Amino acid sequence: MSMNSELLQSNHGSGPCPAGEYDVIVVGARVAGAATAMLLARRGKRVLLLDRAPRPGTDTLSTHALMRGGVVQLQRWGLLPALVAAGTPALRHTLVHYGEEVEDIEIKERAGVSFLCGPRRTVLDPLLVEAAREAGADVFFGVAVEDLLITGGRVRGVVGRDREGHGFCARAAMTVGADGMQSLVAQRVRAPLTWSGTAASAFLYGYWSDVPTDAYEWFYRPRATAGIIPTNNGRTCIWVGAPAATLPALQADGLHVAFDRLIAEAAPEAQPRLAVARRVERLRGFAGLAGYLRRPYGRGWALVGDAGAFRDPISAHGITDALRDAELLARAAVEVVTGGIPERDALAGYQARRDELSGELFDLVDVIAGHGWTDADIGGLLLGLNVAMTAELEAVAALGDLPAPARAAA
Repeated sequence: MSMNSELLQSNHGSGPCPAGEYDVIVVGARVAGAATAMLLARRGKRVLLLDRAPRPGTDTLSTHALMRGGVVQLQRWGLLPALVAAGTPALRHTLVHYGEEVEDIEIKERAGVSFLCGPRRTVLDPLLVEAAREAGADVFFGVAVEDLLITGGRVRGVVGRDREGHGFCARAAMTVGADGMQSLVAQRVRAPLTWSGTAASAFLYGYWSDVPTDAYEWFYRPRATAGIIPTNNGRTCIWVGAPAATLPALQADGLHVAFDRLIAEAAPEAQPRLAVARRVERLRGFAGLAGYLRRPYGRGWALVGDAGAFRDPISAHGITDALRDAELLARAAVEVVTGGIPERDALAGYQARRDELSGELFDLVDVIAGHGWTDADIGGLLLGLNVAMTAELEAVAALGDLPAPARAAA
């Protein structure tokens, strides 16, 4: 079903919505939103995917790193070959530097995947959007969702304006907020916090060419951290992190001075390589935000991605979280829309599974983000992360194909 001109040009608030109802409207076409729309459309659901950006794949804050669970999902969905064909390096080692230790972890084949990759968001996001479109979702960019249609305490769709400024409204059985940390959907439904972190890391990052590396590299020193992630077009994303409260003082002499100071503190062994590399994009920063979990569902609405859960970027786990939760939500939404499963039961199950798979990771990352650990502590914290991510991988790998609705299978 295509969104017709009448839908995009109606004046919201001037009468009933025009014809053009959907099973699910997804607000936000980044990783979580595009993946959710794709999975639902592949199950034959009528899906509308909207984003305020002018086009898919605009750059955004990202470590780019995919953990094994995320790579496995892209492989299961048939998208990994295209990601590699786009020039995303296949990485077969991870180097972890902490204290005086350097651990070289070989990425052995598991769950059908033998490498990791850190795609640029200008590559990954359009790939997912196009997969959603090919599956039959209606996709529109340059569309600003301004409010939700709420009647009788239930969300029934969205209202907003298209790129020409024309008002529109669209209805659906379920509206999904995949619109980031400042989610309008979460704000309008007053989605409550169910967990709040106590610590936040601030980051400076940029892109270099000619960096000799073919692995993820993570560096952990008390009060400073860093990462090196090879990505597309021969570029390498390099980030440095520190407690959020220290960033204003660090930036007093400028971003470049702050970056150099943090690299010297967190990753002195990387400095010789950076000395021969060339920075090809400006430095950017993130002031930090404590992690959180929101209740991700209610009457006629659900949240996915950063709209529902945000983990400190020091985990380099955000994209993997988004892909995992997109699949968990898509399964629940199929049950609600056509499977005959009560909405509350299916979506409560989505929240329970999300929290089960991410809870320990959130707690451990919150400790690491506080930068209060010592060289003696960090090894145990990283081991805990590895154990939790292994359990998550096993759960994701066991999902298989998105099941047919219960009613259709009966």
